[in-house]
Amino acid sequence: MASRTLQFKTNYVVSSKIEPFYKGGKVQISKDEKYIFCTCGSRVNVLEISTGKVIHCVEHDDQEDITSFALSCDDELLVTASRALLLKQWDWKQAQCTRSWRAIHTVPVASMTFDSTSTLLATGGCDGTIKMWDVVKQYCTHNLKGSSGVVHLVQFHPDISRLQLFSSSLDCGIRLWDLRSSQCVCVLQSHYSAVTALSFSPTGDTMISSGRDKICTVWDLKTKKAKRTVPVYEAVEGVMLLPENEDFSEIGVKNNDLHFITAGSKGVLRVWEASTARCVYTQTLSSTLSAVSEEEEKKEEKDDDPRSLTYLLHLPDSSRLATVTAEHNIVLYQLPALSTQQQFVGYSDEVLDVKFLGKDDSHIVVATNSCQLKVFELLTNNCQILYGHTDTVLSLDVFKKGFLFASCAKDRSVRVWRMDSDSAQVTCVAHGSSHSNAVGSITCSRLKASFVVSGSQDCTVKVWDLPEDLSTTGAEIHQLTARATEKAHDKDVNSVAVSPNDKLLASGSQDRTAKLWSLAGEGTVDLLGVFRGHRRGVWAVCFSPVDQVLATSSADGSSKLWGLQDFSCLKTFEGHDASVLKVIFVSRGTQLLTSGSDGLVKLWTIKTNECVKTLDAHQDKVWGLHGNRKDDKMVTASADSNITVWLDVTEVELAEEQAKQEDQILKQQELSNLLHEKKYLKALGLAISLDQPRTVLTVIKAIRQVEGSHELLEKTLLKLRVDQKESLLRYCVVWNTNARNCQDAQAVLQVLLTHLPPEELLQYQGARAHLEGLIPYTERHMQRIGKLLQTSMFLNYMWQKMRVAGAPSSMDQDEEMDTTPLAQPFFTIDKEKGTGSGDEEKQDGDDSGGEQDENCPGKEEEEDEEDDEVSVTKKASSNDRRVENGESTKTNGNHHSESEESSDEEEEETDQTVKEMKCLPVSAAAQCQTILS
Repeated sequence: MASRTLQFKTNYVVSSKIEPFYKGGKVQISKDEKYIFCTCGSRVNVLEISTGKVIHCVEHDDQEDITSFALSCDDELLVTASRALLLKQWDWKQAQCTRSWRAIHTVPVASMTFDSTSTLLATGGCDGTIKMWDVVKQYCTHNLKGSSGVVHLVQFHPDISRLQLFSSSLDCGIRLWDLRSSQCVCVLQSHYSAVTALSFSPTGDTMISSGRDKICTVWDLKTKKAKRTVPVYEAVEGVMLLPENEDFSEIGVKNNDLHFITAGSKGVLRVWEASTARCVYTQTLSSTLSAVSEEEEKKEEKDDDPRSLTYLLHLPDSSRLATVTAEHNIVLYQLPALSTQQQFVGYSDEVLDVKFLGKDDSHIVVATNSCQLKVFELLTNNCQILYGHTDTVLSLDVFKKGFLFASCAKDRSVRVWRMDSDSAQVTCVAHGSSHSNAVGSITCSRLKASFVVSGSQDCTVKVWDLPEDLSTTGAEIHQLTARATEKAHDKDVNSVAVSPNDKLLASGSQDRTAKLWSLAGEGTVDLLGVFRGHRRGVWAVCFSPVDQVLATSSADGSSKLWGLQDFSCLKTFEGHDASVLKVIFVSRGTQLLTSGSDGLVKLWTIKTNECVKTLDAHQDKVWGLHGNRKDDKMVTASADSNITVWLDVTEVELAEEQAKQEDQILKQQELSNLLHEKKYLKALGLAISLDQPRTVLTVIKAIRQVEGSHELLEKTLLKLRVDQKESLLRYCVVWNTNARNCQDAQAVLQVLLTHLPPEELLQYQGARAHLEGLIPYTERHMQRIGKLLQTSMFLNYMWQKMRVAGAPSSMDQDEEMDTTPLAQPFFTIDKEKGTGSGDEEKQDGDDSGGEQDENCPGKEEEEDEEDDEVSVTKKASSNDRRVENGESTKTNGNHHSESEESSDEEEEETDQTVKEMKCLPVSAAAQCQTILS
C-alpha cells in the first residue's frame, strides 16, 4: 500500500471542463423546457438544463458571427442568420444543416421569430425591412417595408388566426402589420427609447410593452390605445404578464388585477400592479451580504452594472422564470416565491484563480475578471454567484477542512466565506480592509482556521486573526483587524504562503526576491532570510508538505527549490517558454506541478529534474492551479475562460500496461504452441493481429522450412482475411528492403501477386505506395543474384581447371571442363586418394582398373620429375593402350556415359535453382509495374 501511495505520477487526463457557452446575444428556451439555446460567436450552443452541459452545437462553416436565431414552437427547426447574409435551417439534434438560402436583406438580420404553427418565419433586418418566409414550402411570402433603422424586435400575435405581426425599430414605435394585406395597420406610440419586449395576455386583447425609457405601457389591442403607462424607474429589458387565476401572494399579488414582472438595469425582478402603477414586490438581491455598501448602491444606479438583466423568459409548464445578466449568467427562479433554483455562467472572461472546495472536493470556487465569486458544483455545473467584493477578485485560498475559504480583491479588502456542509450554500462571514492598494494574494493557516495572511500591491503583508466561532456563527459578518503589518518588499507582493506548521511565512514579489518570515512573534512578522536568484519577478511561492524546502516560480521561465536552512538554491526547473505563474507540490512533496503563460501545465520529478509530462489544454495564461486533498485530481483555470479538471491516471495506465504485457505473453505462448503444432494459418493470423511484423516473418520462415513449402505457403496465405492480406503486403515492403529477408518477402509476394486480381490489390489501403516501394528493391535483388550467378560460374571454372597436388594423372587426360554451376557450394577432399570433387571422380578412379590404381603413386612422382614433353608423350601412349584394350574401353565408355548422365542431372538441378532465384524478383517487379500501369 505504501508503494502505491508513493508512486510517481506520470499522466493526467481531462476529467471535465467548464467552457464558455454564451457570449451575449439572444437566448431562447425550448418548448419542453429542457434546453437553453444561446449564441456564442459563430455557434449556437444547446445547454441541457438538468446537467448544465452543452450537448449540441451548430456552427456556420464560414466562421461568421451569428446575428440572430429562432427555434420553432415545436422544437424541431432551428434557423440561424449570420453576417454573411445567409439563413440556415438546422436539424439541431444531429447538428446538421438541412437547408440554406440567401436572405433578401441587404444587411445582416437583427431579429427573427416563428409563429405558433412553426410554418412562418419573420426576419427583421438592419435595413428597416421585414421578410416573411414559409419554411415548409420554402419561399418568401411577404416583404414589409416602412420601419426606420434596425428592426430589433419582431413578434407574432399568439392567436395566429389574426395573422398579425408586431415589430419595433429605432423610431421607438410599435408597428402592427396585417399579414393578409401586407400593410402596417397602425403605429403604437408611447415610448421615447427602444422598445425591448412585448408580452400578451391569454385572451390576446391586452399587450404590455417595455422600453429603456424606464416605463412600461399597457395596450388595449381592440382599440389600439394605451390603457396605462407605468413608470418603473429603471431601463427595462424584459417584461412578462403574470398568469391569471394562480396564487402569487408570496410576491405581493393580492387581487386578480393585471400584474406584470420587469427585469432591467437594477438586476432585480420586480412585480407591478398595472391598475395602480405600484410596485408590490422587489426581489432581494443576494443572501451573501447582510447590507449593501454605499459604493455598491451608487454602482447600481449605473446602466452598465454587471448585475443588470438583459432578458426575461417564462417557462409556463414548470412555473419558472429565467433571467440573463449582463455578465452572461443565466439564472432560473421558481414561481411563486422567486427563489433561485439554478445558475449557469455563460462566460467567465479571464479566470484568475481557482480552488477545490466542499466535502470530498465536490465544488470549486473561481475568481474571474469580476467582482463576483462563482462556486461551481462539479457534477451539474450549477453555480452560486457570490456578491461582496466591489472590484475584481484577484486571489483565493481554502482552509484545511474545505468549508472555509478566503478571497482578496482590488477593492483593498479581504473576505472569509463559509460553505454550509448540508445545503452547500456559501455566505460571507468575515471582512477586513486596511490595505492602501489592491490585495493581490492571500493564504490561510494550515493547522486550523486561526488566521489569514494577505499580500498587497502596497508592498506590505498583513496577518489577520479570525474569531474562534467563525465556523458556527450566524448571518453576522465579523470585522477583521490586522494583527501584524510588515513592509515586506520594494515592489508588489505577488504571492504569500504559510508553512504546514503555521510558524513560517513565505512571500514572493515583483522585486525578484522571495523572503522567509517567522510568525511566532506576537504582533510582529520577523524576517529570517531572503531567497535571491531569479532574474525577474517571483509569481508564486509554495512550501513542501514534508521537507524543509520552498518552491518558487518566476517570470524568468524557471522554477526553483530553496533550502530553508541556508536559503540556497537546491534545484532549478526550466522548460516553460514564458512566465511560470503557479507552482504546487504533489505526490507527497516528490513532484511539482507548474503552470505558465504559455498555456502549458508541466509535471516535474524533483529527484531527477525531469519533466515527466506536459499538459496542453489552454490557449492563454494559466493563472489558477490547485490539487485536491486526495492528490488524485487537479484543477486549472486560464485567461481563455476555460476551467479544466484533471484526473490522475497513473495507476490506471500502469494497470493497463501490465494487463497488456500479460496479454502479450499469453499470445506469444499461444503462438509458440501453434507453431509447434504446425497450425500455421492460426499462427499467422495471431501474429498479424498482434501487429508484430517480426513475429509474422518468423511464421513465414517456419512455413518455408517445411517440405513442400511453396504449396503450403500458398494454401495458408490464400485463406487469410482481406485485412490480414493487407497487413501482410505492408510487412513485405519492409522485409524486401533487407537482403536477409528478401527471399521470404518475394515468396509471399509471388503468392499475392499471382492469385489476387490487380483490382483487389489496388483497393488495399496504401497499395499503390506499397507496390511502388517494392519495385526498386526487387530490381536491386535481381542485380545481386545476377552477380552471384556470374561469380559462382567463375568459381566453378576455376575449380575445374585447378591442379591439386597428389591428384591422379588420369583426371587430366580426357576430361573436358564442366561449366555447370555448382548446386552445392561445399567441397570435400579425400586425403587417401589425393582429392575429389564428388562421386564422379571416385568412379573414374575405380573403373580404370587395378593396374592403374597400383601405378598411380608412381605416375604422380614421374609427372613431378619429368618435363612437360615427356609428360605429354606418356599421356598419349596411355590413351593408345585404352583404345587397344576393348574391355577397358567399354568399361570407360560405360563410365563416361554414367558421368554424362550424372552431369546432365546436376546441370538440370542447378538450372532449376537459378531459375527459382531469378524468377521471384523478376516476376514480382514485373507484376507490380503491371498493376500500377
